[in-house]
Amino acid sequence: MTEATVIDRRMLEALVCPVTQAVLTYDAERQELVSKAAHLAFPIRDGIPIMLVGEARKID
Repeated sequence: MTEATVIDRRMLEALVCPVTQAVLTYDAERQELVSKAAHLAFPIRDGIPIMLVGEARKID
């Protein structure tokens, strides 16, 4: 993991799904925050979570 991809755990705990307000799961391998409730995965780019529904990947 490079310095740019280190994620602050406190920041992750404060973030919730913008659609459902549910807790997010951090997927370090894919660099995504996953909302199981909304079936969406939000990308993390250069250490910054992109919490826009239009940028999220749909998951099963």
